Amino acid sequence: MRGFLSPSQRYAGTLAITLSVLIGSTFLKAETAKNIVLFISDGCGYNHIDAASIYQYGGTGTQVYERFPVQYGVSTYMVYVDSLGNTVERGYDPVKAWDDFGYVTGYYTCSAAAATAMSTGIKTSVGALGVDPKRQPLRHIAELAEDLEKATGVVTSVQLSHATPAGFLVHNVSRHNYIGIAREMILSSPCDVILGCGHPFFDDDGRSTTDVEYKYVGGKGVWRGLREGAVEFDVDCDGIVDTQVSDADGDGVADPWTFIQARSEFEAFMVDPPPKRVIGVPQVRSTLQCNRSGPKGKSDVETVETPFSTPFHATVPTLEEMTRVALNVLDNDQDGFFLMVEGGAVDWAGHDWNSARTIEEQIDFNRSVETVVLWVEVNSSWDETLVIVTGDHETGYLTGPGSGPVNNNRRNGTSAVWNSLYNNGRGNLPGMEWHRESHTNSLIPLYAKGVGSERFHKCVKGNDPVRGPYVDNTDVARVMWESFK
Repeated sequence: MRGFLSPSQRYAGTLAITLSVLIGSTFLKAETAKNIVLFISDGCGYNHIDAASIYQYGGTGTQVYERFPVQYGVSTYMVYVDSLGNTVERGYDPVKAWDDFGYVTGYYTCSAAAATAMSTGIKTSVGALGVDPKRQPLRHIAELAEDLEKATGVVTSVQLSHATPAGFLVHNVSRHNYIGIAREMILSSPCDVILGCGHPFFDDDGRSTTDVEYKYVGGKGVWRGLREGAVEFDVDCDGIVDTQVSDADGDGVADPWTFIQARSEFEAFMVDPPPKRVIGVPQVRSTLQCNRSGPKGKSDVETVETPFSTPFHATVPTLEEMTRVALNVLDNDQDGFFLMVEGGAVDWAGHDWNSARTIEEQIDFNRSVETVVLWVEVNSSWDETLVIVTGDHETGYLTGPGSGPVNNNRRNGTSAVWNSLYNNGRGNLPGMEWHRESHTNSLIPLYAKGVGSERFHKCVKGNDPVRGPYVDNTDVARVMWESFK
């Protein structure tokens, strides 16, 4: 695949030097990765994984990635720009995090800043995508992959132009510029696979609707061009063609997208010989399943939903199925590929304090990881593929019942208590307690396996009294960059 020709090109040398200094010469002796798959469960902390594991298997530590040889905590804080224009870094204090129950409710990141950190290796400020705190463009891991003639793809269970997938492909000062973000993803990036929600003509229950919304797919003109398999797009629908799709393979010819939307089309592309480029928009508006009708969490205090009690949309593919589509397309590139898969709605369920939907979304994410692990072991090997499983931040401040401050009185050296989730047995909703409607600055878990995963050992930033050694989210980018070079 061909690399981006973006304004960030001039920052490549500086970033490469910075990465080499930070990572050290030891890393340069490691083997080079042919393929990298990065999994991001948006909003997922340690207890989100445990909740899904208890429901699925009746116990914790049961996920396939929890057997990966490399495991660390991850600090996720972003940076701020003060009134004088100075960049301020608040960081993560492992002592305060476990001494004060309220400490992690401050200085937390957003998904855009977190995705940028994991994609570029540079921390940025709230809402920024692929730009630094001064709004200067940064270089994404996908850009490096394209320069190395590798295929690239992003998959998400939420809108395709949402913060996390966008954070690996675009350069925009605000995550809320959905039309512009979608246009950059679809028309300017040489990405080979984009799969995510945002269908203009379907609602959250997968039903056709007259309440049409084009912003998540780049506007009416872009949508029409995708439907028609166009190379040139009339983005303003005024009869004037003013842009065309990018040349994804470097042969000097623009490469149109193959567009899919029905679940049967996704199922076919899981196994059939795929086209060169695929963009898939399932027939649903905001999430694959999380926002379907049913109890929505804390607002439905008299209705307790259990996982999977509300029927799924049969017309919508799962995240696992979309991951299989992406693999089927990308692994045709003999030079290898980079793929980011996001379980985006884990975060949405966490914001709603919806325990059942949190578990559903995490399970779908877990199955996607299992699919890639199987693909590695059957179609590739751990000697040529690196798989990283992590999150971007914790959402909801999820704990076990009875957690919280201890009346401001110190007990056993702490002014707070954190209890584990209560195990009610396999197939039953665990005992869970939510404390915050937004994100936290808590450490989140990271699991890695395959070529280059040992690089994380040199990235340790500190030792948390509960989670142990931890790295930073920028180290995800640093390990991927060095593993590809």
